[in-house]
Amino acid sequence: MANSPQSKKRARQNVRRQAVNKARRSRIRTHLRKVENAITSGDKDAAQEELRAMQPELMRGVTKGIYHKNTAARRLSRLASRVKAMT
Repeated sequence: MANSPQSKKRARQNVRRQAVNKARRSRIRTHLRKVENAITSGDKDAAQEELRAMQPELMRGVTKGIYHKNTAARRLSRLASRVKAMT
């Protein structure tokens, strides 16, 4: 349990930051899911549109420290190649 004033403040900050990061992660996952659904439905235009909307969200997650940059680049690359391969 936090005893000093500094550790109590740190505990409060951690709770707030956890909530913010959880919301960001959820928003990114929602965008990823939209791209996946568009790919599985076979709608290339919708998939491209969702991919364009997802890319800045994913990169924002990198700058905020939610994802590692290589993880985000790998996910983006794989999704982009899947969208490109659609006929």
